[in-house]
This record gives sequence, structure tokens and C-alpha cells, in this order.
Amino acid sequence: MVITPLSLAGLVLVYLVGAVPMGYLVARVLRVDIRAHGSGNIGATNVLRTLGKGPAVLTLLLDVAKGYTGVWIALALGPEPWWGSVGALLAVVGNCWSVFLGFRGGKGMATGLGAFLHLMPWAVLPAILVWVAVAATFRYISLASVTAALCVPIGAALLRRYHWSEALAALAVALIIALRHGDNVARLLSGTERKLGERVSTS
Repeated sequence: MVITPLSLAGLVLVYLVGAVPMGYLVARVLRVDIRAHGSGNIGATNVLRTLGKGPAVLTLLLDVAKGYTGVWIALALGPEPWWGSVGALLAVVGNCWSVFLGFRGGKGMATGLGAFLHLMPWAVLPAILVWVAVAATFRYISLASVTAALCVPIGAALLRRYHWSEALAALAVALIIALRHGDNVARLLSGTERKLGERVSTS
């Protein structure tokens, strides 16, 4: 993996793509500052609780798309698997610490999903099933997200078909997602975490 000025510019672009605050922009179109409502997070979950299913689905798809696009850009810089691994990590870092929002942002789940759907789909698909099972059983999106994120590096290790750098990137992203859900975990432990389907007022 040789870093040239062109490839460095490409990696910066990956970060910037990840940093585009999709949930914030979707909400602003509807004249709502999503940061001032619900949990204050710009991700699809808070958009769902604040603005409903349509804006939330759009936010989810856009966040997934920017993760996928980030890895695609990174892999265009070189054929080695390290490029995709770094791309996935940078896209998620951009989502979580966006330069466009004063280095604040989302929690990385949807962007990570898009990145690793491109990078290691066979490790992601079982994690999606885990997410659905946990969300349907317990009705906590945060619990489902953290559990599913941790399943991706485990799946990558068990499958033994991915480069070590890709598995390491999956582990790093899973830890970032878990870290970003720290407040949610605290609310889960205290019994105050909102369940799937609960709405918040924008008035």
C-alpha cells in the first residue's frame, strides 16, 4: 500500500463522503433541525422517531449508500485489500465525526453496513439477521445495532475468506459503533431507553 498525493486525496474524499450528514439534510428539507429533537442524533433511528418512516428510510438508504461508495472509491485507488479496509474505516469515522457538523455526527451503523456490504457481504448478511432477531425480540434498536456490529468481525474470522485487514477494520468499526452507543447502553441499563416505534414531538 503506497500512499501518493493522489491516493491521499482519494482517502480524504472517502472521509468527506462519509461525513455528509444525510439525516441532518433530510430533516432540514422538512424544516426540522434533527439535532434539537429526540436523542439529538442525526441517524435514521432518531429521524424515525421524530419525522416518521419515509424520512427515516431515506436517511437509512443514503447512509448505507455513502458507506458503500466510500469503499468503492478506496478500492479504485489500488487493488490491495488494505484500501477497502481503510476506506470502510474512514467512511464510518466521517459519519461519526463529521467535519460539516463540528466533528459531531451519527453512530456509524448504517454507513458501516454499506461499507461492509461492499467489502465482506457474507459476513454482513448473518449480522443483518441478528439485528432483525434482536430488534423484533427486545424492540431496542440500539441493542440490535451493537449486537449486529460485533457479529461482523466474528463472522469474518469464522468464514476465513477475507483478508486480515478487512477483519481488523470490521472489529474497529464494531468498537466505534459500540462506543457511539454508550449513552444508549446506559439508558438500557437504567430502563429508560426508548423502544422501537416510540415517537417524539417536534413542537
